[in-house]
Amino acid sequence: MLTPVVDDDGAPFWEYAARGELRVQACAAPDCGRLRFPPRPCCPHCQSFDSTWRPVSGRGRIWSYVLPHPPLLPDYAAMAPYNAVVVELAEDPLIRLVGNVVAEPGAPLDSVDPARLKIGARVQVAFTEIDGMSVPRWLLERA
Repeated sequence: MLTPVVDDDGAPFWEYAARGELRVQACAAPDCGRLRFPPRPCCPHCQSFDSTWRPVSGRGRIWSYVLPHPPLLPDYAAMAPYNAVVVELAEDPLIRLVGNVVAEPGAPLDSVDPARLKIGARVQVAFTEIDGMSVPRWLLERA
C-alpha cells in the first residue's frame, strides 16, 4: 500500500489523525477564518500567514468516486474492485478529502459493494492504521 508523504504544511493533519481527530487548517486572521485544504502557508482568500487547525465533524458527502480497473499497481490488484472517493465536508463543501469507503474501521478496501456508492451519499470519517500511520477512511451513514 502507498502511505501518505508528510510535509511541513500537512504534518499537523497527520498528528491529529493519529489521535483519531479530523482537523482542517483554517485562516486565523480575524476578518477571514476560512477553512482551507490542502494545507498551505498562506490563506488563498486573504493572504494571511496566520493559521490554526480547526476540528470538523468528520461528516460529509461523496462528491465523486471511481472504481479503478486493471492494470493496477501490484499492491492494489488483489484488492480490486475497490473505490476511491472524493468527500466534501459538511462544514464547507469546497473542502474535499480523498479516501476510500469501507464497511467498518480497519476493513479492506474491497469491503463495500460498489453498487452502494452514490454521488451525494452521506459518509462519516473512520481512521485506519496503515504502516504506522492513521489515515482517514469513510463509512456510509445509514439512511
